[in-house]
Amino acid sequence: MRILVPGGAGFIGSHYVRSLLSGRLPGYEDVQVTVLDKLSYAGNLANLLPVAGHPGYTLVHGDITDGRLLADVVPGHDVVVNFAAETHVDRSITGPGDFVLSNVYGTQRLLQAALEAGVRAVVQVSTDEVYGSIDEGSWTEEEPLLPNSPYSAAKAGADLLCRAYHRTYGLDVRVTRCTNNYGPYQYPEKVIPLFVTNLIDGRPVPLYGDAGNVREWLHVDDHCRGIQLVLEKGSAGEVYNIGGGVELTNRELTRRLLDAVGAGWEMVAYVADRPGHDRRYSVDSGKIRALGYEPQVGFDEGLAEVVRWYRENEAWWRPLKEATL
Repeated sequence: MRILVPGGAGFIGSHYVRSLLSGRLPGYEDVQVTVLDKLSYAGNLANLLPVAGHPGYTLVHGDITDGRLLADVVPGHDVVVNFAAETHVDRSITGPGDFVLSNVYGTQRLLQAALEAGVRAVVQVSTDEVYGSIDEGSWTEEEPLLPNSPYSAAKAGADLLCRAYHRTYGLDVRVTRCTNNYGPYQYPEKVIPLFVTNLIDGRPVPLYGDAGNVREWLHVDDHCRGIQLVLEKGSAGEVYNIGGGVELTNRELTRRLLDAVGAGWEMVAYVADRPGHDRRYSVDSGKIRALGYEPQVGFDEGLAEVVRWYRENEAWWRPLKEATL
C-alpha cells in the first residue's frame, strides 16, 4: 500500500509516519509512505530522523495549496491521511489569513487532487475544537459545528468541504476529531512542552485567566492508532471522535506538570485570558470504540514519559525555543 501523508513532518503526522514505518501498526510492514510537507516552523525533519533511512520513506517538500504539485504527487497513492494544517490558536488570532489559506483552501486542493487521481480513501485529521465549548456532557459526531477561534473555524471549514466532496462527488472521505494531544516531538508552543521546557530552564509558566478551562487529553500514540482504525474499519463520509478520556482543568494540568518537573507554584505567572477562549471540551468516543478503539496510554504514565523525553532531548527543542524568543 502507498500512503500519502501531508503534514507528515509535524508533531502528530510524524508520529503516525514513525508508527507506520517502525511496524507499530500491524499489517503495514510493506507500506510505502510519502510525506508531503512545506516544512514551516512546526514542520521539522528532525521528527523523521528515526525513519529517514527506511526504504519505504519518501519526502516531498511542498505545500498542499499547490495544485500543480499535487497533480504530480497524489497519483499512485492508495490513500491520503491529511495532517497538514496550521494548528496554534494564539497564532490564528494574530494571523487568521494563514489558517484559512492552509486549512480551508489547502484541504480543498488536496480533496480535488485525490478525486482526480482516483485515491481510494482520504482521512482528514481534525479537532474537537470545531464544536465550540460545552458546559456539561460530551459532544457526539452529530453536534453542530460552532467554532470560536479562527483556527477552529478554518478546521470546521475543512470538515465541511470533506462532507461536500463525499456527498457531491462520492469521494471516500473520513474525518477524525481528536481531543488535546500530547507526546514527544510536540512543538514547544503548545502547553505541555512549553511548560515542561520552561520549568527545565527555571522560567515561569504562563497560565491563562482563572485556569478553569477544561481539556480532554489524548496521547499521540493512542490518537494515531485511532486514525489507523478509521482508515481500516471506518465508513465513507463518516466522522469519528477520538478522545483520551482524561479531563483536567488547566490548573490541574499545571499542578501535575509542576510535580513532574519538581517545581513549585511560585513558577506560575497568571496572564490575561485568550480572546474567545473555549471553557470546556469533551467528546463522546462511543462511535470509534464500537470499531475496537481503546486508549492504551494512561495519562500519568504518558506525562512522565513526555517529561523524561524533553529532559533527554534538549538538542531537539532548545533551537526551536531560541528561534521564537
